[in-house]
Amino acid sequence: MGQTEYLLVIILFNIFLVAFIVAAISFVIQYKNKKKESITQLQQQHVLHQKELLATQIEIQTQTMQHIGREIHDNVGQKLTLASLYTQQLAFENEALPINDKITGIGELINDALSELRHLSKSLTDNHIDTNDISILLKEEFARIEILKKYKLNLKVDFESIPLSYQAKSLLLRVVQEFIQNSIKHAACKTISATLVKNDNQLILTLSDDGKGFNTEKMAGKGIGLSNIKKRIALIGGSYYIESKEGDGTKLTIEISI
Repeated sequence: MGQTEYLLVIILFNIFLVAFIVAAISFVIQYKNKKKESITQLQQQHVLHQKELLATQIEIQTQTMQHIGREIHDNVGQKLTLASLYTQQLAFENEALPINDKITGIGELINDALSELRHLSKSLTDNHIDTNDISILLKEEFARIEILKKYKLNLKVDFESIPLSYQAKSLLLRVVQEFIQNSIKHAACKTISATLVKNDNQLILTLSDDGKGFNTEKMAGKGIGLSNIKKRIALIGGSYYIESKEGDGTKLTIEISI
C-alpha cells in the first residue's frame, strides 16, 4: 500500500470517527432533552392531578356544608318554628285537653329537632364516610330522601361490606347525591332506584329514575352535572355510561376497579 493510499485510509477513518462521535453526542443530547421533557410533563400532570383532587375535596366540603344548612333550615328550623307557633297558641286557649295534646306535640317536635341536631353534630365530629361502608352510606342517603314521602325508592346492595378508599366512597356518594337531586329537581320522577353489585374486581353502581329524561346528544358537553360526574369518576379510575331519552327516564352506570 502506497503512502498516498495510507493517508487516505487514515483520513477516512478520522472522518468516520468524528461523524460517530458527533452522532453519539447528538443522540445523548436528544435523549437528555426528551427525558427532561418527559419529567416536566409528569410533574405538570402531577400538579394538575393534585389541583383536581384539591378542587374536588373543596367541592365535597362545600356541598356538605350546604347540605347541613338545608337540613337545619328545612327540617330543624321548620319543626322548631311549629313548636313556637303551638306555644303561642297555648297563651290564647283555656281548654285543658287540647292544651295537653298540643304540649305533647310540642315535646315530640322538639325531640325530633334535637335528634336531628345531634345527628348533624355527629356527622361533623367523626369521620363518617371513612368509618362506614359504601352500602351504609347509600342506605343513609336513601333514608333521608324517604322522609319526604314523595318518591318510591329502590336500593339493592348485593354485599355487606367492601373495602374502598375514602376518596372512592366520597366521590361515589357525591355522584349519587347529584343524580338524586337532578332527578328530584328536573326529571319530575316518581321512582328513584340504585343497584350496587360486585362483579369479580369491578364495582358496578347503577342509578335510574322514571322521569322525563333528556336527549343525551343535545346535552353532550353542555350539562354541568354530567361534566362533574365524568371528572369525579375519572379521578378514581372508573368509567360511566348514561342512557336517557325524552319521556323514558335516565339510567347512569358507573364501573370502578376494586
